[in-house]
Amino acid sequence: MVNFIQKDCYTISDLEEIVRLLRAPGGCPWDREQTHQSIRRNFIEEAYEVAEAIDEGHAGHLKEELGDVLLQVLFHTRIEEEAGVFSLNDVADTVSKKLIFRHPHVFGDVKAEGSDEVLANWEELKRQEKGQATHSDALNSVARSLPALWRAEKIQGKAKKAGFDWPSIDGAMDKLGEELGELQEAVLENSNTREELGDLLFAAVNVARFLSIDPEEALHQASEKFTQRFSKVEEAAAARGRAMEELSLPQLDELWDTVKAKDKQETSRDT
Repeated sequence: MVNFIQKDCYTISDLEEIVRLLRAPGGCPWDREQTHQSIRRNFIEEAYEVAEAIDEGHAGHLKEELGDVLLQVLFHTRIEEEAGVFSLNDVADTVSKKLIFRHPHVFGDVKAEGSDEVLANWEELKRQEKGQATHSDALNSVARSLPALWRAEKIQGKAKKAGFDWPSIDGAMDKLGEELGELQEAVLENSNTREELGDLLFAAVNVARFLSIDPEEALHQASEKFTQRFSKVEEAAAARGRAMEELSLPQLDELWDTVKAKDKQETSRDT
């Protein structure tokens, strides 16, 4: 057993010590074996669970999930501290300096009227900070580990700052139709289908950007809608005494259309 005094209430310093003990000799064998790469996915999953707690509007769940993300921060920091590279104070120092540098309207004498000007200043200061001399540098700086739809949206937003954008949604819609045609042609020829599908998705994100719609959230909602309707189709099939796989595709389509029509009636009634 490690030398640790249990308490009724713990602080961040206590959590930092717990992580140190878990990684230390005599601690947890699993925790000692972990590397940045081995727990990389854990960090991503915990961040998404925070997002889910935010969507739920449940403070208790949010507190728990934020704690899990904080644990990931401390764990990765501890790995570097053991290697003599940096500590938690170094992490705090880095982000503090970044915040001070990017908020000259708060910590300096720069004037900023409203959020739009603040964001414009933020982007320019970010480019200076990261040594981005060209617009291409800014595009290349978008993290490749982002969900693909979000990455596409950010890349398009940075391209817009260089003036490389449609003047209206009409151009984006035309491009979407053009990319759909190219995908259809690629499918017929059985050639370049992956590339053309990617182009179609990229064009769809452009349309979402013009409509100020989060493409990731839009696709999430579409997935939810499909899942709910699928469940209703399965229930309708069961009410006929049949499993879905026992029905033909036209029969399933009929049930789907019935469910879809009912959903639309309920939606119009609610609005």
